[in-house]
Amino acid sequence: MAPLRPGPVGPAFLRLPEDPMSRITLSRFLIEEQRKGGSLPPQLRLLIETVGRACKAISYSVNKGALAGVLGEAGTGNIQGEAQKKLDVIANDYLLDANEWGGSLAAMASEEMELPYHIPGEYPKGDYLLLFDPLDGSSNIDVNISVGTIFSVLRCPEGTEHASEESFLQPGTRQVAAGYTVYGPQTMLVLTWGAGVHGFTLDRETGSFVLTHRDMRVPERTGEFAINMSNWRHWEPPVKRYVEEMLAGSTGPRGRDFNMRWVASMVAEVHRIITRGGIFMYPRDAREPEKKGKLRLMYEGNPMAFIIEQAGGMATNGRERIMAIQPEALHERVAVFLGSKEEVEIVTRYHQDA
Repeated sequence: MAPLRPGPVGPAFLRLPEDPMSRITLSRFLIEEQRKGGSLPPQLRLLIETVGRACKAISYSVNKGALAGVLGEAGTGNIQGEAQKKLDVIANDYLLDANEWGGSLAAMASEEMELPYHIPGEYPKGDYLLLFDPLDGSSNIDVNISVGTIFSVLRCPEGTEHASEESFLQPGTRQVAAGYTVYGPQTMLVLTWGAGVHGFTLDRETGSFVLTHRDMRVPERTGEFAINMSNWRHWEPPVKRYVEEMLAGSTGPRGRDFNMRWVASMVAEVHRIITRGGIFMYPRDAREPEKKGKLRLMYEGNPMAFIIEQAGGMATNGRERIMAIQPEALHERVAVFLGSKEEVEIVTRYHQDA
């Protein structure tokens, strides 16, 4: 075997390990941002850290899988009428337990629960409302494909002594923070509080989220799209028109080729898009014409729209900006088109023209 060719600091493909003391953890990053000018209130900082700790616990359970007996069905259903996985229930409980006692929250709401969760009387109450999808893409759990957690933070309306469902019904423009954690080959927490989008990777040796992706940006131009093609026959004409043009590739009106991706986990789809560009589409369809879409506005649409917009992308329901929608119910549904700005503008224009 030929000897390794030395580089300026050793073998060409080797790098000295980074000094752990020089790394910026989630806690350090948030404290430093708080000190810069007050854009991140202390109570909100503590809430984000607490959500991060809950996501670490979820990550460990997801990674153990069959070793911990957490795979398979829970034998229960959620408010959406969907069968729950064991990890749906476990993740939901982790988030409730971690956040109920910290003093930052007035109430919580989960995609898995019909009604808001009120902070027990023995704990202090705070100024914020937390909404979450505890385990997005849980149908992928048993086949070991990436899943994730999505969360959104709102201010509790002033003068509210007992938060109700109506307290949560605020448009996405009023979010003060949002984020997601993707449980994949690495566990990553991606978040925003209106000052850009930043990504943190979980170091399992130290148990800390470490800043690895500062100021993440969605490329404006893309060659990828994500949609469930099996639903083609149910789509509205503007969606069919847009996808047909992408499938036509370089011989069609777009004049270039596109690749299709589909993971069936919104967190995984959005993380790919925010990393290398693309458009994610989950349109409404003819099977349930009374519904405005499939995904949940409060738990999926709004937080992901906030993140994507902060990263320079765009998010609409095909007709208007997702974050401008005034929600009418806690579990309201929405059509979603989000990602690279150029592509979202095109498919939105097709809807508006129609």
